[in-house]
Amino acid sequence: MVESTRADVAVGRAFAVPFAFDSPDRGQMPDSGWDGVIGWAHEDRILGRSRTVLSALEITLLPSHRGQGASAFVLRAMSDHARVLGFQELFAPVRPTLKHLEPFTPIGEYVYRTRADGLPFDPWLRVHVRAGGQIVKVAPTSMVIVGTIADWTQWTGVTFMSSGPQAIPGALVPVHISLEHDHGVYVEPNVWVRHVLAK
Repeated sequence: MVESTRADVAVGRAFAVPFAFDSPDRGQMPDSGWDGVIGWAHEDRILGRSRTVLSALEITLLPSHRGQGASAFVLRAMSDHARVLGFQELFAPVRPTLKHLEPFTPIGEYVYRTRADGLPFDPWLRVHVRAGGQIVKVAPTSMVIVGTIADWTQWTGVTFMSSGPQAIPGALVPVHISLEHDHGVYVEPNVWVRHVLAK
């Protein structure tokens, strides 16, 4: 964990895991994104492999510091810490900030949308690109959450009256609801971004 401070006050926190990217079966970052890289890191630790690359897992900010540039500050702190630990690359399965406002827009279309200045439309992707990050690929199954209809109602406060894909507050894509099978599945896509860390 890395905690970034400004004027001796913590404004956010960051978590990351090391993993071995030079394994023969790992030619590219996993389609399973966040879930997948945690699995890799766990496997590498159990097997005693030398971890060569770092993956971010989470960067969060205090609500009072959002929208003020603190996200770039915390990302820089994570990159600096990774460099101190000897890592030359940092990957991040980025969760686009505003995608939840367009749950039915395909993630591949949303990710590569740019502003007039050529930077990504999405604010969090923009922070990464400004920091030198490169968008590598979409991770279409980055986080999978499964539950009963009762679970989903409890989690979201939504009453599901029909089966099929349904938008829920804060979700990047619709949750797939089956009333017939008492089952709901949410498969969240993220975006792999690569940062090369200068020595």
